[in-house]
Amino acid sequence: MTHSERSQALPEKITSFSSRTRNRPRRGSWKIASDLPTSFSYAMNGIAYAFLSQRNFRIHIIIGALVFALGIYLQLSLNQLAVLVITITSVLVLELLNTAIEAVVDLAIGRRFHSLARIAKDCSAAAVLVASINALIVGFLLLLPPLLTQLGISNS
Repeated sequence: MTHSERSQALPEKITSFSSRTRNRPRRGSWKIASDLPTSFSYAMNGIAYAFLSQRNFRIHIIIGALVFALGIYLQLSLNQLAVLVITITSVLVLELLNTAIEAVVDLAIGRRFHSLARIAKDCSAAAVLVASINALIVGFLLLLPPLLTQLGISNS
């Protein structure tokens, strides 16, 4: 199933995600939400959509949770845990932006090919890749020394 086909198959699941917005029409979706709970429900719909439709988003969430749990187990300092959280969150945010960019490009060009659409999609995917590589490096720098000490491999 292509991204476009998945995008069209999921809206029913996503719109039923939030009980607050389930029966509310979105005719004026271009308008600013009238209240804070509605704004949060729209954001949760976006997270739910990404989680249900984007395999990489799910992978990033699982790996991020495991890395954070390992950081707690290794008793990293609050500053080190904060760096981990910021790094993990940056990858998730970029994955959400990548999904949004892909959806907008698909909406704009439909099933036609356009070299600028390819560039937009490739560059947004590259941003996620760069952030993921950065997260891997940060994770190794923060977790490897205490992990080696815990395993009795390090001299310090």
